[in-house]
Amino acid sequence: MMEILQRDVLVLNKHWMAIHICSVKRAFALLYQDLARVVTEQYEIHDFDSWKDLSRYSEGNFIHTPTYKILAPEVILLRRYGKFPKHYVKFNRRNIYQRDHSTCQYCGQRLPREELTIDHIIPRSRGGKSTWANVVLACVSCNAMKGDRTLEQCEMKLIHEPKEPHWSAIMRRSMAEEDHVLWRKFIDIAYWNVSLEE
Repeated sequence: MMEILQRDVLVLNKHWMAIHICSVKRAFALLYQDLARVVTEQYEIHDFDSWKDLSRYSEGNFIHTPTYKILAPEVILLRRYGKFPKHYVKFNRRNIYQRDHSTCQYCGQRLPREELTIDHIIPRSRGGKSTWANVVLACVSCNAMKGDRTLEQCEMKLIHEPKEPHWSAIMRRSMAEEDHVLWRKFIDIAYWNVSLEE
């Protein structure tokens, strides 16, 4: 059940525009507080009680409570929030792995998460910061070879220049990883209509 509570839920503002991703746990909190509604494939919206009733006749990922089971939502619609906030991608491990496609940025090997480390291009011992531009994924052997040296000192090169990913790219990867079919109805629209950066 804890795994289901951590799954991603697409958040739409009151104008039905994709603005954020939250966990199932957070989505249920918003739904229960009457701040959001669940959106179905048929674009129907449900409050907590109607979603709980609909869950009795549905299939999918359920959260079980002592008295009932309720379907985990995939998309929620905020009732009052209409803004389109400036997006930034949270700097965390999960998003670094998504940005770098679980691939060592020195040798190009795509590996399971447990075989990759996060490397500081300019080592922290030399004043390097934990920022999008200074961290990359590295396999254990490349990280050991680089050690506490700069790229020039160890004569290594990066496959891609690290930078902050665009929020829509992270959404699209999350959609592919967890196979959120319903998200495509909202993200494809956002993908084609968002202005491109130079």
